[in-house]
Amino acid sequence: MIKFGCHGSTWQLDYDVESDRMPEILDAINKAGFKGIDAQVKLLGRFQNQPLAFKEELQNRGLELAALTFPFSWETKEIKKRELELAEYYIDYLQYFPGAKLNIAPRVHAERKNVDENHQKIIILANEIGELAKEKKILASFHPSSPPGSYFRNSQDYQYMFDNLNFDTLSYTPDAGHIAFSDINVLEIFKNNLHRIKHVHFKDASLNNEWKKMGDGDIDFPAIVSLLQDNGYDGWIMVEEETKQSEMNPNQAIMDIGQYVEKNLIPEVKNNV
Repeated sequence: MIKFGCHGSTWQLDYDVESDRMPEILDAINKAGFKGIDAQVKLLGRFQNQPLAFKEELQNRGLELAALTFPFSWETKEIKKRELELAEYYIDYLQYFPGAKLNIAPRVHAERKNVDENHQKIIILANEIGELAKEKKILASFHPSSPPGSYFRNSQDYQYMFDNLNFDTLSYTPDAGHIAFSDINVLEIFKNNLHRIKHVHFKDASLNNEWKKMGDGDIDFPAIVSLLQDNGYDGWIMVEEETKQSEMNPNQAIMDIGQYVEKNLIPEVKNNV
């Protein structure tokens, strides 16, 4: 059955900023009625080297670790080597959390240049991370995003991604909000890649590329949930928000999303069981 959880980006958008507020975040997730978390690795804080302590924190609230989000890039050979070492560390970390995935997200740069070269580097490194994960029975899943400095943000980028990722070792994490910021139809991406989707991110956006509170934008989340449910998807959907309001009060944003999910998305799961 589909399960709903939260991504840590609502509390800390920059994946490379260290934060040590995990207990507060877990309390907010639990209070809002969600069942798990997908946390960027820098959000682990005091649990960075303490997977068993983190597991206890989750269990005390009846929560699960759905995934760790690992940002990566490859500017030099030294950086690539370091990224692979870090990826392996978090793959080992995930051994304590059966079923949890490694959500891998290419870093966004200040500007988009040397697109073909960077496409190739990102895909090669992603495939290598996928191999490392598979060797240890962890599934890595590729998560593209949409800011101007992203190398996977339009239909041509996505075609290269789908043509060159090794889906024998990787899955695809569609992020509905980031897809909406592209020139691609959100529902069509889900329809055409159901066989590749093992992890999902939801955040809302408008057709004129503005982040919105969930339910206030133009993405048809009930239709996506119904599509996934009808086609046997039994993984996580992680919700998040990137509005100014959520930046100022992420805990309240998650409470509001929880109410939206309970009213509009949970029925799609129950009605299609």
